Amino acid sequence: MPNDFNLDPDDNFAPIDRGYGLADLRIVGDLPRGMNGTLFRNGPNPQFPPLNPMENHWFAGDGMVHAFALRNGRASYRNRWVRTDKWIAERAAERPLVAVFGDASCSDIQVPDTGIANTNIIWHGGRLLALEEAHLPFELDPATLATRGVQSFGGVLEGPFTAHPKIDPVTGELVFFGYSVGGPLTPGMTYGTIGSDGRPGRVERFEAPYCSMVHDFAVTERHVLFPILPLSGSLARAEAGQMPYAWEPDLGSHIGVIRRDRGVASLRWFRAENCYVFHVLNAWDEGSKIVADVIQYDEPPLFPRADGQPSAPGATRGRLVRWTLDLDAGTDALKRSELDGMNGEFPRLDERRAGLRNRFGTFAGKTRDEGWLDTLVWLDFVSGQRAAYTLPAGDAVSEPVFVPRGPLAAEGDGWVLAVVWRGGERRSDLIVLDTDAIERGPVATVQLPHRVPFGFHGNWVGHPA
Repeated sequence: MPNDFNLDPDDNFAPIDRGYGLADLRIVGDLPRGMNGTLFRNGPNPQFPPLNPMENHWFAGDGMVHAFALRNGRASYRNRWVRTDKWIAERAAERPLVAVFGDASCSDIQVPDTGIANTNIIWHGGRLLALEEAHLPFELDPATLATRGVQSFGGVLEGPFTAHPKIDPVTGELVFFGYSVGGPLTPGMTYGTIGSDGRPGRVERFEAPYCSMVHDFAVTERHVLFPILPLSGSLARAEAGQMPYAWEPDLGSHIGVIRRDRGVASLRWFRAENCYVFHVLNAWDEGSKIVADVIQYDEPPLFPRADGQPSAPGATRGRLVRWTLDLDAGTDALKRSELDGMNGEFPRLDERRAGLRNRFGTFAGKTRDEGWLDTLVWLDFVSGQRAAYTLPAGDAVSEPVFVPRGPLAAEGDGWVLAVVWRGGERRSDLIVLDTDAIERGPVATVQLPHRVPFGFHGNWVGHPA
């Protein structure tokens, strides 16, 4: 179970206890010579067992960034913890001090609440930023991964900042949001932008129908969608020592829509049948309609129902679903249709099509009843073709990241990179698949001597040839 810290070290949810700096890694196959850049990847890696058993949760570990640098057919690797205030204080004390979930009374001492920076890592405005959704980003040195500190963009921003900002490929603008901005487990939200030069633009606040764990959102050329789904936050649960987030379907599902050119003054709400979404593949405008492709669950995994009971068997299966909202239809209803029925997560696309209609997409799927995600799926939404590569039994795959074959390559023409866990060998690899032949498996495998624990998100940053 990914919410148990005390795991057998052979299980890849367990943390690792050191940083590495490895050059000239062994490569099976041939790394494409034109692929020059670094895959940065972030995920939870706790220094110490948590203060409270409630904290034995995959989401609560300290952030550790892993960097795979690929250049001229060679590969190197480096990893480091993000040196947050929590991490520094606990390292000095040699024990856990701060509770991640729940109220501050669970903590042993007062440490500046700057978060754990464990969910995503992006490059924008000349900065490498480690993200998690309850706090501002931490800036890192892209070469050494050394922590430079909290990035507040000149002191303009404060409070929660999403782990899933979207970068407009046309304007270079970064679009972000935050939830619980009025304090822990409150319904206030912010919406804002940061220019391609790294300077903050619009920052506005609005109220959601209730406090929801809004992990991701959708951005098109003209609109922003905020899914307020009933994985709700409760201060009463937190103060009672329970998991603060739980499934409460009676609250209903709401989709907030704003126009990017008008901001929160244009906010309107749509309704949907109850469901939960951690991740959005992409969204775009289609006349008066907004279309969004998401991984949808009947009930969220990893969290209980409000009465403390687990979700119903089969309800926590993710599948790729298309949402359609018609702004001119005179109704607040949202239409849904299934695109792919495989149990899956971590959807991605060619980021050059973010917010625009995309032809291709990918996600990590699960074909076996036992184990973790084991399959990479590549979808062509125009032709309907579907290609998949399934790892050997006992192995598992992380989020796929697309890398174009060159700056002028057509959409989807390139490679998919993913970190994989080799269960039988208790270590990890980086695999590279060609999008023209996904089903043939890796064209190159970069081998590590150690594990990269199961994490969340990463991005490719290209380097000059």
